[in-house]
Amino acid sequence: MDDEPLSRWAERRDARIGQLRAVPLANGGGPRGAHVNPDAPRAIQRWNGHLWEPYGFAANLAEAKRVLFPGAEPAPDPAPAPKLAPGTGRHRRPQAPR
Repeated sequence: MDDEPLSRWAERRDARIGQLRAVPLANGGGPRGAHVNPDAPRAIQRWNGHLWEPYGFAANLAEAKRVLFPGAEPAPDPAPAPKLAPGTGRHRRPQAPR
């Protein structure tokens, strides 16, 4: 049997101590993806090495992301797509006669 040494397992477990996660506080049948209900309040939980303990609360997904990723800046709004000149490349539809 290929058992992992206990010391290596303990190092992996201890590396996660202090990790945060956001859990939606919405009625339903269990955990869901973050995108399912972005306006639902979130419980922020912290891993203590053995279990997830309460750490704080967030009003919605955007606030939870600010707590979980404090150094990350919000993504800028995407720039409008550049206007393409008329052409007949193979990816373009043929123009209807006028």
